[in-house]
Amino acid sequence: MVVDDQEMVRAGFSALLDAQPDLQVVGQAGDGAQAVELAAELRPDVILMDVRMPVLDGLAATRRILAGSAPGGPPRVVMLTTFDLDDYVYAALRAGASGFLLKHSTPDELAAAVRVVAAGDALLAPSVTRRLVEDFARAQPVVPIAPVHLTPRETDVLRLVARGLSNRQIADELVLAEQTVKTHVSNILTKLDLRDRAQAVVYAYEAGVVTPGPRH
Repeated sequence: MVVDDQEMVRAGFSALLDAQPDLQVVGQAGDGAQAVELAAELRPDVILMDVRMPVLDGLAATRRILAGSAPGGPPRVVMLTTFDLDDYVYAALRAGASGFLLKHSTPDELAAAVRVVAAGDALLAPSVTRRLVEDFARAQPVVPIAPVHLTPRETDVLRLVARGLSNRQIADELVLAEQTVKTHVSNILTKLDLRDRAQAVVYAYEAGVVTPGPRH
């Protein structure tokens, strides 16, 4: 589902995605309130959500949608934004959005983002997401919280997730089977009550499991 208050943006993104053989746009919404209603009705797998909209902004809409208890779980939300260092986007990641996409992304990047988020085993735009989280982590005092519910191996996996590595890359780094990594990631999300890898990155920085590097 595509949500944006600009009709041309909605129509353009929808046409690009519908042209993909493995993707189908099931609905469009022009504001956050309409998005909440349509998400409950259509139950899309992925929602592209504009950040700034009238009536109800993308952040508030994301919170309401992800708080829902639809059969099969809530959809994955990708925030659409013009600026990657946007405080709304950071708040959306904390609320459970799976990542964000810049509006000037190419058609291939758009389609790839939907596939990555739908698969759930990788982080969308890991380097940009990490920079966004680091910048906001620097702006607030962080009181380290030991992830007492995680095993040492799960903590190792969480650190690598926070670096933006995919399951395959983590498996190579730790010399584990990829399925074992998937199990660890699933256990981490369950134990920490996190919705997605993006939320795990936010947690890792805010809890002090990893710390922001020096600015370049």
